[in-house]
Amino acid sequence: MLIGYMRVSTDNDRQSTDLQRDALLAAGVDVRHLFQDHASGARDDRPGLAKALEYLQTGDVLVVWKLDRLGRSLPHLLGIVNGLKERRVGFRSLTESMDTTTPSGEFLFQVFGALAQYERALTRERVIAGLAAAKRRGRRGGRPLAITGEKLDAILAALNGDMSKAAVCRNFEVKRTTLIETLARIGWPAATKAAQE
Repeated sequence: MLIGYMRVSTDNDRQSTDLQRDALLAAGVDVRHLFQDHASGARDDRPGLAKALEYLQTGDVLVVWKLDRLGRSLPHLLGIVNGLKERRVGFRSLTESMDTTTPSGEFLFQVFGALAQYERALTRERVIAGLAAAKRRGRRGGRPLAITGEKLDAILAALNGDMSKAAVCRNFEVKRTTLIETLARIGWPAATKAAQE
């Protein structure tokens, strides 16, 4: 059985599912087996998609007008299609003429999977290179410290004077998790000992 899914980004009159509906019906999807969402592709909560995925059974084929109607990114799209494959459900995208029930469609999706993996590896490589370059320039990656300046100096002095972390949190009105994270990022107590030597 063919199950159709449609999505438009907004719920206003300017965007309509008419084009997608016509294409899905022409492809053989029964009007009773159409599911739709009026939501951005970046949103996780798409009840129409959830219902369509729940409705699918072994041997069915999920049909969309275009790939970007289903997944918010290539990895997300691949995750959905791989989940369908595990359930022995096919996938078809009309615009891209992709059909995982055929050998060529299956091959194309494997190529997409390899591209997504390559993209993740490149991103990881760029992040590592960027952090290394920043470190060479004396900068640290990540979010700025939550505790800085005179307040951090006063907290370190209190801790070096044997004040407990619990007392520091109370006296300086700092959350324990923020204190622990800041101390770890500056390398306390190792950083304090190194400065005193």
